Amino acid sequence: MTLIERGHCGQEASWAGGGIVSPLYPWRYGAPVSALSRWSEGFYPELSLRLLEETGIDPEYRQRGLLYLRVDDEARALDWALELGKPLERVDGQFIYRKEPNAAPGFDQALWMPTLGSIRNPRLGQALRARLAAMPQVTLHEETAMERLLVEGERVRGVQANGERIAAERVVVCGGAWSAGLLETVGYTLAVRPVKGQMILFRAPPGLVERVVLLDGRYVIPRGDGRVLAGSTLEETGFDKATSAAARESLRASATRIVPALADCEVEHHWAGLRPSSPDGVPMIGNVPGVAGLYVNAGHYRNGLVLAPAATRLLVDEMLGREPIVDPRPYRLD
Repeated sequence: MTLIERGHCGQEASWAGGGIVSPLYPWRYGAPVSALSRWSEGFYPELSLRLLEETGIDPEYRQRGLLYLRVDDEARALDWALELGKPLERVDGQFIYRKEPNAAPGFDQALWMPTLGSIRNPRLGQALRARLAAMPQVTLHEETAMERLLVEGERVRGVQANGERIAAERVVVCGGAWSAGLLETVGYTLAVRPVKGQMILFRAPPGLVERVVLLDGRYVIPRGDGRVLAGSTLEETGFDKATSAAARESLRASATRIVPALADCEVEHHWAGLRPSSPDGVPMIGNVPGVAGLYVNAGHYRNGLVLAPAATRLLVDEMLGREPIVDPRPYRLD
């Protein structure tokens, strides 16, 4: 197997996100996203332990739960949880401040999802790359510009990258926000576009924030060393990844509304990434119509890390002719 990466493995949206192993408001998504999310959520604890054992790099999977401090569609959320058997419940103020003593005062109720996990996604990417690099049957080509797909008749024959032809009987396009551009080289239009998200990182003392807390669409995510991420923006700016002072201040204001003590903490880092958005947030997984051997796994929008294990497994099931883990029809390109 050959992996071609235009930059360094795991350095785009996979690195830039927050690492929450769930859609932010899962009840607002349709069945196709929920099906992949459920499978992936159950897979991450095992994956994290395996990567730590095999690479020595700890992806820092933490299952500390999530507090929703204010939810406009609470009834819908609780109905969704009842239907799917999810442990989502309404809790009172005493519960909130027992779990998160530094959360903003004045909340007398919230929603609590105890099973939600988070992972330190940059370290997850490092661990996955290290594992691949140790596999003799895998060849990594990093800092390699993918120029075009090579198609003869109605079958893929490989790719051209950095001026070199790399032959292959099967090719998977999984280039995130850049996937549409790759498929344009064979005349296929993929409805995936970039949507920028900016985030900031606070250098906070350990224990200031213990779990993911979400308020009005913005969130804080603690790391094992005390650092706290805050995100994120949604911006239609094409492939521009520039950060802005306005976004930084907006994110800082949102974070301090959730945990006021963050106002005393240094903003250590500020960055942006490009999400691969699809029209309805449902990823496109499967064979490209009319081109045998050419596959796509793209368009996961805000849930790339959340859905990645299930989306990958579903595509491999199709490529190997196995029984799929979920119904593949909602994700097909046709």
